[in-house]
Order: sequence, then C-alpha cells, then structure tokens
Amino acid sequence: MGQAIEAAAASRRRVAPRPWVGAVLVPADDPSHPGFAGATDGRDGPHAEVVALSAAGEAARGGTLYVTLEPCSHHGRTPPCAEAVLSAGVARVVVAVEDPDPDVAGAGLERLRAAGVQVELGVGADAVTEQLAPYLHHRRTGRPLVVMKLAASLDGRTAAPDGSSRWITGARARLDAHRLRADSDAVLVGAGTVRADDPALTVRLPEGERGPDDTEPLRVVLGHAPPGAAVHPCLETGGALPDVLDELGRRGVLQLLVEGGADVARRFHAAGLVDRYVVYLAPVLFGGDDGRPLFAGSGAATIDDVWRGRIAGVERLGDDLRVDLEGT
Repeated sequence: MGQAIEAAAASRRRVAPRPWVGAVLVPADDPSHPGFAGATDGRDGPHAEVVALSAAGEAARGGTLYVTLEPCSHHGRTPPCAEAVLSAGVARVVVAVEDPDPDVAGAGLERLRAAGVQVELGVGADAVTEQLAPYLHHRRTGRPLVVMKLAASLDGRTAAPDGSSRWITGARARLDAHRLRADSDAVLVGAGTVRADDPALTVRLPEGERGPDDTEPLRVVLGHAPPGAAVHPCLETGGALPDVLDELGRRGVLQLLVEGGADVARRFHAAGLVDRYVVYLAPVLFGGDDGRPLFAGSGAATIDDVWRGRIAGVERLGDDLRVDLEGT
C-alpha cells in the first residue's frame, strides 16, 4: 500500500479534479515481487487499477491488488474498474478507503465480494484519507476543501503600517507556498489585494518540478479586478461565501487556496469555512501594534470565544516555520 500511495502522490497535479489514486498488483506465485504499479493516467485516461493490471498482464491472475481508493463500479469517462479486476482474475483486493462518490459508495467493493474476490478495507486508511482529503471532502459536501495560507511575523503582523511586506518570509517558505498553490485547483484573493499588490497568482517552481500536464490553478477574485491586472484571466465573483464555494465545487474545484487579504481572511474565518490553515511564521518582530494583522476587523470578545484548533504539523523551512492548523 505504501507503494500505491507513492504512485498516487506523483500523479496529483496531472489528474485533478479526478482523484489521484495508486495501485500495485503483486503476483500470486511471487509474493516477494516488487509489484506492478499504476496511477490514475491524466484527466481522461485509465484509472490506476487498469494501469497496474495492464502492466501485470497474465501475472495478475490469482494475485493481490492494493489500491488506495475503492474501485469504481459504474461507467464514467472509463469502464468500471471492478469489472476489469474481475476480468483479470485477481483473487484479493486490498483497499485503503471507500469512495464516498454517490456513484460508487461501496458498490465497487460489493461487486467484488459478490464475485468471490477476497476484499480487505482499511489498510493505510489514515495516510490515504490525508492524501485524498480534497477529493473526499468534495464528494461528501459538494464544496472544495478550503485551505487558508497566511504569512506573518512572530508578533502576528503581515505588513508594515505603510503596507510594505516583501519579504517577511524567506525563500524556502515562499517556495513551499508555491507548491501549496500548485496542489490547489483554485486560488482566491479579494479585489483589494489585487488593487494593492497586483499579484499574478501563478505557480512558480524550479525546473523539473512542473510537468507538461500540470495546469495553473483557477484564479478567483472576490469582487472586480481592474482591467490590465496581472490576475487576468480570472473568475470574478461575489455574494455569500457559501454560495461561492458551491459554485467552485460545481466547477470541479477540489481544493481552494485562500491567499487574502486580511478582510477576506476574516470573512472566511468568521464564517467557519476554513478547513485548514497554513501559517508561515518568520523570525521577524515589528515591535508595535500598528502593523497590519492577519485578520481585519474585530475578533473574539472574550477568551471563551476564541477559535481553538489543533496543530496538525510543524515544519522548519530555512529560518521560518510552517504551522498547519485544523479544527478540532
């Protein structure tokens, strides 16, 4: 299953909004075989199971297939993977997580069991649930997983009183933020940020980190971007934030990266619409209360009203820290 997870990770930026799935077929007559691996092939190609089975050929008969997500049982862009598994003569299928998509939702597992295939569910479930979190969230809610990216000094300021902020964080943290952007299907900012900073919101990664099939995230502006702004072409939208998320979900956005500014951050945070926070902290102190804060406007009135989550991860990036927060 670890190999299948690795194969899936390598395909993420090439396949979304399809789920990035990995599969490994281990032949029955050689359990020490490293396995025939496959991953979801692009946005229109075969699913991971079919890629692995094709690589294995006759060696698949009687073997064990490890796959990160439940094999589908319906006709979509491709024929049902459950039928391909049965046609290949696989004897045992080990699945990490069930697919919550209403067209699947356990039907693939039941099809395999009904045909006499031994099915095991839950192996590597924690790792795959994390890996496929945007897809699983989208299929359960119809909305993208909302990740809010913030960068601040250790005393919680994002810019000086005059608005200058380049650069609070160092090069490694900024590179990590671009990788986060590359893993997202859409990036959202407010029109005020567009007017003030004129961001392009494109992915900038070193040579070799971007594949020919990797696409740029959809650029979304809350409000109207001025003509000639670097963010064009973009989706200009507005209205209630839940409606915005519903629309992005209908467009196939699995992960939305909210990049600011402070008023947009406050609106998403206050509405309880953020699933994960990624905060980059720099060893910088503005030393006063006149610098610009992470969130605009009023916050919790008392300690009993503060938002409390859990620290899901901490990583050192050069002199900076990346802190991942999730709700409890």
